[in-house]
Amino acid sequence: MKTKNFDKQFDDDAIDIIDSLDLSTAKRPNQTHKRVNVDFPSWMVESLDKEASRIGVTRQSIIKVWLAERLEQSTL
Repeated sequence: MKTKNFDKQFDDDAIDIIDSLDLSTAKRPNQTHKRVNVDFPSWMVESLDKEASRIGVTRQSIIKVWLAERLEQSTL
């Protein structure tokens, strides 16, 4: 589909443009993953687990969110 037609579909809001996309090749910039290992003291792991359980997420999720928040703050 040509860009002009795609833009027209988007502007007209006639059909869902998602159906016109091939999402199998979509990539999010700066979102590649790299595995790292970090050692935490037991008390910290227990605190992380307690907080993660309280809000209903995994330990990994809470670590990633908190680190992202901190990194965003430091760039302001």
